[in-house]
Amino acid sequence: MYSRWLALTALAYAVAHHLGLLPGGLGAAPDGTCWADWLDLLVPGLVLTPGALTLAADRAGPRTWTLFGIGAGLYLSGHGIHLAANSIGNTAPSTTAHLWDERVGHLVWYAGAALVLAALARSMRGRARPGPVGHLLALAAGLTWASNALGGGGLVLGLLVALPAAWYGWRHRLRPRRRRPGGHRGRLSARIGHQPHEFGPETCGW
Repeated sequence: MYSRWLALTALAYAVAHHLGLLPGGLGAAPDGTCWADWLDLLVPGLVLTPGALTLAADRAGPRTWTLFGIGAGLYLSGHGIHLAANSIGNTAPSTTAHLWDERVGHLVWYAGAALVLAALARSMRGRARPGPVGHLLALAAGLTWASNALGGGGLVLGLLVALPAAWYGWRHRLRPRRRRPGGHRGRLSARIGHQPHEFGPETCGW
């Protein structure tokens, strides 16, 4: 299930972060809004829910969950700021709305996305390389990050995340994955009367 939830997270991120491309915001909605604004309310849940399920399938440790939790909080806050300011700016453009939408909102939102990415990256260490579909989803996620950074005026932040992420992936691409205590081997050894360490600690693995 891990691979499926991870793939769904990448797909949701790539699609949901491009709602701004919907023609005309899908038309006018009540009180001067557009339907894309209301659809945008679903974005955090669409991205963060499969991300959390990915970590649950990986049985992630406390540090990874803490990183994900901080990132999710920033993601929710930044996205909310962006959504409100963007909707208001579409009806009554102003420098204030632009500030909270394009500057503050995007900065907080994308900082949260970066921390969520870091948490997911920790769960990928030592795993087998994906097939063609996995590579396509990785490319889609990378292009989404790039287009969001350029479109939101966050080129510096985009590079500060993209370059270390590429280095991290290259560094950990072939490292063996350390199995956590209480895993399958630990339970098996307990059943036959041996200690877990006799089996060895490592396994391959807008």
